[in-house]
Amino acid sequence: MAELMAPGRRETPPSMVERMTLILDAFNGPSARLTLEDVARRTRLPRSTAHRILDQLVRQRWLSHHSYGYGLGQRALGLGGRDGGHGKIREAAAPLLHELQVTTGLVAHLAVLDGAEVFYLDKLGGRLATSVPSRVGGRAPAHSTALGKAMLAWLEPEQVDALLGPEITRLTSRTIGELGTLHQELHRIRQRRGLAFERGESFPGIACVAAAIRGAEGPVAGISLVGDVRAPLENVAPLVVTAAREASQVLFPGSAPARHESTGRGTARARRPAADRPSDRECWSAETMNRLLAVDGRGDWM
Repeated sequence: MAELMAPGRRETPPSMVERMTLILDAFNGPSARLTLEDVARRTRLPRSTAHRILDQLVRQRWLSHHSYGYGLGQRALGLGGRDGGHGKIREAAAPLLHELQVTTGLVAHLAVLDGAEVFYLDKLGGRLATSVPSRVGGRAPAHSTALGKAMLAWLEPEQVDALLGPEITRLTSRTIGELGTLHQELHRIRQRRGLAFERGESFPGIACVAAAIRGAEGPVAGISLVGDVRAPLENVAPLVVTAAREASQVLFPGSAPARHESTGRGTARARRPAADRPSDRECWSAETMNRLLAVDGRGDWM
C-alpha cells in the first residue's frame, strides 16, 4: 500500500472502462501518434497493462497500430465528428470522382489505408454499382486491391511488412499470396508512375485501376475505377492518375509528393522530383501507355 501511495504515483484505476478511457484520453488529437512507452508514461499504467489494453483497443478498431506507433482508429475518429481528415479528402475528391464516373460509366472509389486494409470513403456508380461488392464504410485487404497496392507502393518496404505481417492470404486464385511477390508488384507500380491494377484478385470477374493521392509525407488516399474484367482499363488509366494528382494539389497546394527509387538491395527510399525528370503532368502518348502498361508472358496486368 505504501508503494501505491508513494509520491509521483497513483493507484491504478480498478475498472477496465476507466483504464481504457485513460488510454484514449492520452491521445490529444486525431493525428496523435504514441508509442507503448508514451502511453504508459502518460497514463501511469504498468507497461504490461497498457500493452494488453492497447491490443484490445486495436482489435476493436478504437485504436490503430502502425510501425510509427499507435493512433486513434476508425471508431474513435468517428465520434463527435472527428474523422481524421477524411472529410477534407472526400471534399477534395468528390467532383473528381463524379467526373470519372460520368465520363467512363465505371464505378469510382475513394479509400484510405487503415493498417492492412483499405477503408472505403466513397463509391459512385451507375448501372454497375450493384455488381461491385464494395460499400462506403467497408473494408478489403490492401494487398488484394488496386487501391491498396497504389498506396502501399509509396511506403517504405519495412512499413509494408509491418502493416501486413509475415503472411498474406489469398482471396482468389489470382491474389498475390507472398510478400516477396507483392514487393515486386509494388516496384512495378512505382515504375508505372503509380498506376496499380488488379484483375480478379479480390473478386472473380472484377477489375480495377487505381492511383494514390499523395503529399510530401506519402500516400493519404487512393482513387480507383472498377468494372468488369473485360473493361479496357488501359484507356481510362490516365484519367485516374490525373484525378489523383488533382486531388493531391487541392489537399496539398504547393507541396511536391514524395518519390521513391529502388536501391541496390531491393528497398526503396523517398526523394524529391528533380527538375529534369519527366513530370506527371505530361500527356501520355499511345507509345508511353504501351510501355507503362506492359503485360507479362501470361498476358496478365502487372
